[in-house]
Amino acid sequence: MMSSPLTHFLDFTIANVLHLAGIVVLALICVRLLRGAANKLVKETSARGKAAQQPSQQSAQQREAERQALADRVYGTGRQVIWIVAVLTALPEFGISPLPAAVIAGCSILALGIGARETLRDVFAGLQIVLEDQFVTGDTIQAGDIVGRVEELTLRRTLVRDGRGALVSLSNGEMRTASNLSRDWSQAFVDIGVPAGMALEKALQALESAAAELRGDAAWSRALVDGPRVLGVQGYDPTGTTLRLQVRTVPTRQDEVCRELRRRIQMELQRQGIAAASGR
Repeated sequence: MMSSPLTHFLDFTIANVLHLAGIVVLALICVRLLRGAANKLVKETSARGKAAQQPSQQSAQQREAERQALADRVYGTGRQVIWIVAVLTALPEFGISPLPAAVIAGCSILALGIGARETLRDVFAGLQIVLEDQFVTGDTIQAGDIVGRVEELTLRRTLVRDGRGALVSLSNGEMRTASNLSRDWSQAFVDIGVPAGMALEKALQALESAAAELRGDAAWSRALVDGPRVLGVQGYDPTGTTLRLQVRTVPTRQDEVCRELRRRIQMELQRQGIAAASGR
C-alpha cells in the first residue's frame, strides 16, 4: 500500500505529537523574542535621539510613531518567516517532504533579490533613515538640489514638497546626502554694503543698534536662538565695504528673520544718514 499523508497521520505516535508541539513552542518563543527585540530597538533609538537633542513634543511624537511603525513592519515580516520555517519543519511529520517547497522558496527569494535589487536597496536605506533618526515627516530637508518639507516617509521613498509646491518623490537609496534643516537651529548671514569713504565705526554702530532692537522685540525674540551679532568687515573693494551679521533662529525661521533684520537695518541707516552701497 502506498504511503500518503492521511495514512501517515493515522500512524501518528506520541513522538510525532511531541515533535510538533516542540516546533510550535519554539516558533512562539522566537516570535516573542522578535517582538521584544523590535521594541528594544525602538527604545534604544529613542534614547539616542533624546540624548542628542531636545525636539518639540510634536516632533518627538512623530519620531516615536515612525519608529513604532518600523518595528511593527519588521516584526510582521519576521513573524511570517518564522511560521513558514516552522511549517516546513513540521511537514515530515505528515509524510510530506519539505524539499520541493524549500527549493521553490529559495528560488523565489533568489529571483526576488535579483529582480528587486533597487527596491531592497531603497528599503535598507529607509531603515537607516528611521533607525538613525535622520529626519521624519514634517522636517525640512535638502537632498541634492531638492529642498522642501517631508510630506511622507516610507521605507522605500521620501515625498518632499519643494518651494514651488511640487511634490517630489525621492528614492531612499539614491539619497547619498540629506541635510536636515529643521534640527536644533538654523543659521543665516546678512551682508550690508556701505560706500567707500564712509566711517566704518558709525556704520557698525548702526548695525548693532538695529540688531539690538530686533533682539529686544518680544514678537521676534522667540524666533531667535543667538544674535543677531555683528561680525565685522566681510570684504571690501573700490566701491565700498561689506559688513556681515550672523543670526541663529529656531528651525526654518531664518529667512523671515533676515528679512526683518534687513528692514530694520535700512531704517537705522536712513535715520543716521548713512547710504547703503548699491548692488549689495
